[in-house]
Amino acid sequence: MTAYEADLFVIGAGSGGVRAARIAAGHGARCMIAEEFRIGGTCVIRGCVPKKLYVYASRFAEEFEEAAAFGWNIPQKPEFEWRKLVSAKEAEISRLSKIYETNLLKSGVEIFEERAEIISPHEVRLTKTGRVISTKHILVATGGGPMMFPAIPGIEHAISSNEIFDLPEFPRRLAVVGAGYIAVEFASIFARLGAKVTILFRASNVLRGFDEILRENLRDGLAHAGIDIRSGVLPTAIDKTGHGLRLDLSDHGALEVDQVLVATGRAPHARGLGLEQAGVDVDSAGAVTVDAFNTSNVPSIHAVGDVTNRVNLTPVAIREGHLLADRLFGGGVAQVDYHLIPTAVFTTPEIGTVGLTEALAREEFRCVDIYQTSFRPMKATIAGGPARIAMKIVVDGDSDRVLGVHILGDDAGEMAQLLAISLRLGAKKADFDATMALHPSAAEELVTLRTRTARYLRDEAG
Repeated sequence: MTAYEADLFVIGAGSGGVRAARIAAGHGARCMIAEEFRIGGTCVIRGCVPKKLYVYASRFAEEFEEAAAFGWNIPQKPEFEWRKLVSAKEAEISRLSKIYETNLLKSGVEIFEERAEIISPHEVRLTKTGRVISTKHILVATGGGPMMFPAIPGIEHAISSNEIFDLPEFPRRLAVVGAGYIAVEFASIFARLGAKVTILFRASNVLRGFDEILRENLRDGLAHAGIDIRSGVLPTAIDKTGHGLRLDLSDHGALEVDQVLVATGRAPHARGLGLEQAGVDVDSAGAVTVDAFNTSNVPSIHAVGDVTNRVNLTPVAIREGHLLADRLFGGGVAQVDYHLIPTAVFTTPEIGTVGLTEALAREEFRCVDIYQTSFRPMKATIAGGPARIAMKIVVDGDSDRVLGVHILGDDAGEMAQLLAISLRLGAKKADFDATMALHPSAAEELVTLRTRTARYLRDEAG
């Protein structure tokens, strides 16, 4: 039998890779992990964690304004300091990165802070030292990275979500290209921090793939925040000027800004890892092709997280890494269940959603019932302003099972997480109706929403 130096070598110390290494080590496997940037990966270093911190910062402006309606006298107008926020963010992600490192070491995982490449189904090379390590299994957990699209003249002057957190100066005029969740989140953040934000995108509305009640109400919310929304318009060129950047637009207009954030999508970070050399199949987008157990066509090489380009969410990568380690070293047989994954979009107003949209439900089920509402939150009745909460419950009209719930408003993400439990247990609309309300709360609307607003019957003959 061949003696390997490691049982598992993980390339990429993000959420999925770290979880896999720690669980595998807990099963007694000898584990090694390599990271070429910073331990913690996209989520901790330049993704969901710093983004959520910036979301918190952005919401204070509105809260300062609302405070006066509730009897608070603020002596002077609050002032925002960009560099102070950047510094606080850096301190927090450094703390979290250190925790990740400490937990790996406590688990007995050997860490290499350098790039690793695959040279055979059972060998990796550390590029800085040149050391070649033999390993029984290899896990690719390198995540993804921003795409700078469209490829227009001057695109090199634009920035991605990687750089937006650490700009040396706050951009007073910001153009955001894209309409997905990253684009709308940063548009929302910077508008509330005081920037004049313009969002440019090809589609007719933001957040393609989300339920229409969320898309329509979020667009209204972004507009109320002062964001200039230009659907069907994209930049055709970016030029550097003495006062910032000039964008030529597809509608023949122009726009002068300080920064351009391109948030038009992300691609798997798999180039140059030696996958093809080892015989690993990748798809047209460069993602590692894996089976239901996260194993590639080469039995010793596996992949989890965004590098597989399936469901690109941190909790999914963590679950994939955990179950893979259980299977390889702990006798586990479970597969990841990708159904009913709760999702949040941390704009203001916030979005929380789980289950099927109305459109998908109507494609799949014969009879679909819709229950929806929109109302002013209690806070807004005194503070004023345009704040609204929107909710939609999608129900199988034949079985009464709840297929999806979609919420826009304060704490929508928190609600979606708990609703995911109910939907996984197969809750029916009658179960929602039989649940006692918690008053006063926004969430009570979910159990008091009794009037059906629409029913859709599919013509089976058609």
